[in-house]
Amino acid sequence: MTAKATGYLADTPLILGMMRLLDHPELHAPKTLAAWIESQLERGLDVFDHADIYGDGECERLFGDALAAYPGLRDKLRIITKTGIVLAHQDTSQWQTKHYRAEAEHVTGAIDRALGRLRVEQVDTFLIHRPDPLMEAEAVARALEEAVSAGKVRHIGVSNFRPEQWRWLHKNTDLPLSCNQAELSLAHAEPLFDGTHEAQLNDRLRWLAWSPLGGGKLAGHLPNDLLETARAQTGLSETALAMAWIHQIPGKPIPVLGSMNEERIKAALEGCRSELPRPLWFTLLEAVRGQRVP
Repeated sequence: MTAKATGYLADTPLILGMMRLLDHPELHAPKTLAAWIESQLERGLDVFDHADIYGDGECERLFGDALAAYPGLRDKLRIITKTGIVLAHQDTSQWQTKHYRAEAEHVTGAIDRALGRLRVEQVDTFLIHRPDPLMEAEAVARALEEAVSAGKVRHIGVSNFRPEQWRWLHKNTDLPLSCNQAELSLAHAEPLFDGTHEAQLNDRLRWLAWSPLGGGKLAGHLPNDLLETARAQTGLSETALAMAWIHQIPGKPIPVLGSMNEERIKAALEGCRSELPRPLWFTLLEAVRGQRVP
């Protein structure tokens, strides 16, 4: 059996990503969205992932409207949100270019704006969304420390950072970095072989794995006969197999599921609570990579 996870979000098998909330107009009414949130809480899923660029803040606003309409929900869930990316259409300068803003003033303002849209006084975790080569780490660290001290943020972390990037930020603050939200799936397993995974374990950052289903790429990589055999042996669907594969990695990376489809969530949760035979874990990896384990 794999070791039980400890530390940050140790009780969370799966995080629900809200990036596609705008794609579900049937959930936009506060009462309907609140009922959907409650149904996820009943499953034991209480962590919801946001970012200020998701729907240009509209995803946070819709979520906040649901919490405001049913304030009893606020104390039952945890929210992750992020800042640091400015999309081209959001750039008000003459350049109209996508860029990064890991700047102290921007981070402070982004935290306040997120709290306003979400209608909460505190978010559980606030992340710097992308490494910014122009980031003044000491100033950004002070902004994050002030937000934690003021009770606006409980935990801080990063997203899509490489080891030396998160270590430079961490060196400038006494606060622990709780997590790195970065891509991981059967279709994107390189971080398991280039030292990134071990660096996260060594630095005690929980891996929040975005795109855990490989952005829909898995179906074309797993042969039907392999899927059928794996299903027969484990009883798990393709989605559940992909999630079980991630959850078996030491340190227990937590998948951030972008889908809000009920059946997909159910299958993903089943996978997160399952364990694969070790040979099958490597067989799936070989099939997707198209090469044998060296």
